[in-house]
Amino acid sequence: MSRAFAVTQVIDRPVDQVWRVLTDWSRAPEWMSGVDGVRVVGDTLHFRARGRERTSAITDVRPGESVTLTSVQGGVRADYTYTVAGASAGTRATLVASVVVRGPWRLAAPVLRVVVRRTDGGQLAALKRLVEG
Repeated sequence: MSRAFAVTQVIDRPVDQVWRVLTDWSRAPEWMSGVDGVRVVGDTLHFRARGRERTSAITDVRPGESVTLTSVQGGVRADYTYTVAGASAGTRATLVASVVVRGPWRLAAPVLRVVVRRTDGGQLAALKRLVEG
């Protein structure tokens, strides 16, 4: 199993407004825990998180609907898929995070998934606070 977590948050704003904030990567530090800043080059996000330089590639995008960010470090691949859709009270935002581990990191896979859930599971709640401001 590769899924680390899935979380859904209803945001009391229209889908297009939530999408704009979600994909305005310069604002990511306002809702992504531990991220200090983001610089976008092509389809790659360069950022500093928890004291380390990181990159994520935008590996799939359906404008106004979903975007997937993929990070690969050594034998660890993490995919974060953000989806937005209309809901009766505004926008239903969903984040599904998956972690695939290869090589010597395989033994640590369950722990890595817990760490991902703990560090990133609150992103949509923070996005909601930001968007609803």
